[in-house]
Amino acid sequence: MKRFSYAFHGMLVLIRKDYKFSLHLLLALVVIIAGFAFKINEVEWLFIIISIGLVLAFEAINTAVEYVVDLVTSDYHVLAKKAKDVAAFSVVLASLVALVIGLIIFLPYVFK
Repeated sequence: MKRFSYAFHGMLVLIRKDYKFSLHLLLALVVIIAGFAFKINEVEWLFIIISIGLVLAFEAINTAVEYVVDLVTSDYHVLAKKAKDVAAFSVVLASLVALVIGLIIFLPYVFK
């Protein structure tokens, strides 16, 4: 049970520290509402849920990497910058994939 409290605390840290995580949560809510509004099918829901989960997970990992790098050094270091940049790119990549999936799913409904 204690492990779940750690995970819940981690979620609170994310929501408080990382406004981008909160923005992703808001966008996820919009997508979920759109899914109900357009009555998307079960397979489309699976892609939407996986996309949302991956973007949120990568954002959480990115924040964890930022914390660890900041713990190791407060000075500028090229390797610290590269670690943060690569972690940030993983979020961008997951977000772009989620966007493409969203467009593939929702555009036919919009133009119907």
